[in-house]
Amino acid sequence: MSCFRGDPNFCPECGNVLPLPGLQDSVTCPRCAFSLPVREFSGQEIRSSVVFNPLEVSSVAVEEEDSELKGAVIDRRCSRCNKEGMVYHTRQMRSADEGQTVFFTCIHCRYQEKEDS
Repeated sequence: MSCFRGDPNFCPECGNVLPLPGLQDSVTCPRCAFSLPVREFSGQEIRSSVVFNPLEVSSVAVEEEDSELKGAVIDRRCSRCNKEGMVYHTRQMRSADEGQTVFFTCIHCRYQEKEDS
């Protein structure tokens, strides 16, 4: 018995997206192997469109010069200039079962420190 109903582009058994009908007489779900006859898709029109993000919103766009100083300023004293105020970001540098590495950058002298957590 089918759990999902409605849109014929989705498998009525598992809800997975069905592939486009091809030369075969049936469309088979790649997830659960449920099969539908191609005649159930007759009269359907398939449309697609591609929308590109504007350049200034794109994450690939060239970042500004102070990109390393983005983020929240925290109360941490710089070990070089001894002033308060650093920004930080984290990266998973070691294996997944170990903690992240935290990189701190001083907002005054741009000195960078790292801390393994």
